[in-house]
Amino acid sequence: MIKPHEYPVIGTWYFDMVNKSQFEIVAIDEKEGLIEIQYFSGEIEEMDMDTWFSLRVASIAAPKDWSGPFEVDQKDEFPNLEDDVIHPDNHDNPPYDSLQ
Repeated sequence: MIKPHEYPVIGTWYFDMVNKSQFEIVAIDEKEGLIEIQYFSGEIEEMDMDTWFSLRVASIAAPKDWSGPFEVDQKDEFPNLEDDVIHPDNHDNPPYDSLQ
């Protein structure tokens, strides 16, 4: 749905219909009247409220691969996948050497 004068919401993804780009609102400084956006590619840009309200944007669902600009891989997202898990026989008082 096209809402050219929608107030920006932090964490919401938008599609710029003129530049054909996707971006997320990452910060809003209401006192200064500034909005910080991050494009899917990772580039960060700051704009004033007047610029925001002149854009032709539509709110969209977050991209399926939102981690694109962050270079997150499965090991970063789930760091304990390769670690050995210790399952003590007695949960009341585990042996000291299993805590190291």
